[in-house]
Amino acid sequence: MLRGMKRAEDLQEISRTTLAHYERHAEEFWQGTKDHDVSQNIEALLRHIEGAPPFTILDLGCGPGRDLKDFTRRGHIAIGLEGSYRLAEMARANSGCEVWEQDFLRLDLPREKFDGVFANAALFHVPSAELPRVLKELHAALKPRGVLFSSNPRGDNEEGWQGERYCAFHDLESWRRYMTGAGFVELEHYYRPTGLPRDQQPWLASVWRKV
Repeated sequence: MLRGMKRAEDLQEISRTTLAHYERHAEEFWQGTKDHDVSQNIEALLRHIEGAPPFTILDLGCGPGRDLKDFTRRGHIAIGLEGSYRLAEMARANSGCEVWEQDFLRLDLPREKFDGVFANAALFHVPSAELPRVLKELHAALKPRGVLFSSNPRGDNEEGWQGERYCAFHDLESWRRYMTGAGFVELEHYYRPTGLPRDQQPWLASVWRKV
């Protein structure tokens, strides 16, 4: 765990280096992900939101805007949040949505604005030492009984540098502890891609309600 001044310096380096990777590879990232089908994840979030649509959705780590377009096509109000300047610009151009340029470790979110938070392949970049704080900030940004979806590459609770990106790989029990500690209750979880043996399902998806 990172502590003291070294912790602050290390967190800055984690953000700077990870975001610089996405800046350098923005176009490559778009080409490699624009055709990914994550409709299962989008529908998992939407079916648990209470009330009448349209819903206001925060797409956390929206990347170049693929899922912003999908939420908008479904009739919802989607706002993106992205730490990479280039990806944020691409998301605005690709989706026509409002996109906030913010670092995950320095979020500045309005309180109780969103019906749902869609964190698809995003929160695994948050160091575990900072994850409780970040989750509580997302909790505060949700309306009462709002819903958070997350999908992360799973692992045995190891974290560190994977090339130029900092990544944390949680198992289900660890992820549950973080989420319940931040004030969420579990609605469902599943592994992706569907229809494969568990050892060929690297992604853990889960849906949570604010209480």
